[in-house]
Amino acid sequence: MEVKLWNDKREREMYENFAELYAIIKATEKLEKAYIRDLISPSEYETECQKLIVHFKTLSATLRDMVPNIERFAETYKMDCSAAVYRLVTSSVPATVEHRAAASASTSSSASVVAECVQNFITSMDSLKLNMVAVDQVYPLLSDLSASLNKLSILPPDFEGKIKMKEWLLRLSKMGASDELTEQQARQLHFDLESSYNSFMAALPNAGN
Repeated sequence: MEVKLWNDKREREMYENFAELYAIIKATEKLEKAYIRDLISPSEYETECQKLIVHFKTLSATLRDMVPNIERFAETYKMDCSAAVYRLVTSSVPATVEHRAAASASTSSSASVVAECVQNFITSMDSLKLNMVAVDQVYPLLSDLSASLNKLSILPPDFEGKIKMKEWLLRLSKMGASDELTEQQARQLHFDLESSYNSFMAALPNAGN
């Protein structure tokens, strides 16, 4: 006799999302251990870790109501993945990014501020992927991102991300709260965010410098 794990399409999708979340946490734990043991280069680690963090942020946003606590989810399924939970939930940036930030002598470019910037970039990009395009949804995210970028003294006044976010905030301020970005505007904003994020990562001081 065949045993069904779900009763309808919605329940099936929920279990599939649970399985994907489980896989992301497990993969992150494996990656963290490989990095600690020098089994993977820092550049390879950072690329893979960033991908996992982005996937995790996107998925956890859709599962927010069903999985409000990732630590409890890990305990429920006996995962024993403390390194992954720290990386995905507490830190939200690869260890290499934390190390580069810590290497900077400036207090304003501390790991916590860098982590805040990275998280604001990812949250803003993920929100667009989830079709959150109303002005009252987008504006607060870009405002937080702009504020966090301005905290970093290592970024010059003409830094691409600062200028682009200022332009977008000015544009959004002229629209109504319930107005929505067109598909073309949302696509351009995502492109600007991605371009600014890459410039931001490149601007961080290298460890050892």
